[in-house]
Amino acid sequence: MYHVLIPVDQSEERATAQAEAVADLPAADSEVSVTVLHIFQENPSGASVNQVGSVRRATEVLEEAGVEYNLDEESGTPSDEIVERANELDVDCICVAGRKRSPTGKALFGSVSQDVILDSDRPVLFAHMDDR
Repeated sequence: MYHVLIPVDQSEERATAQAEAVADLPAADSEVSVTVLHIFQENPSGASVNQVGSVRRATEVLEEAGVEYNLDEESGTPSDEIVERANELDVDCICVAGRKRSPTGKALFGSVSQDVILDSDRPVLFAHMDDR
């Protein structure tokens, strides 16, 4: 079984693109398992991963495609936690989607997707987001 990590933030649009990219993999309904991961940076209300809208959206797409999945949550710096969790789970691939930013915006604010691509030794699938 091919194991993919989908780290989702608060964006339902990015979560949808990530889940659709994984669901489009060959034989995804029978040969792919997914861990949907959400990193809480601040969680004063004590929410769980099940309560995050983007997580629910990603799981809806995966369910419709018949892709096996489970949920996971961590706290901390997103890029560090994603790479660490990918290593702990020994995933075959990490699927990310990024925001549209100018090169200056990326330099000033950083990019979780870019950090994951540069810091991980695992293959990274970058999900393309259509202009919706």
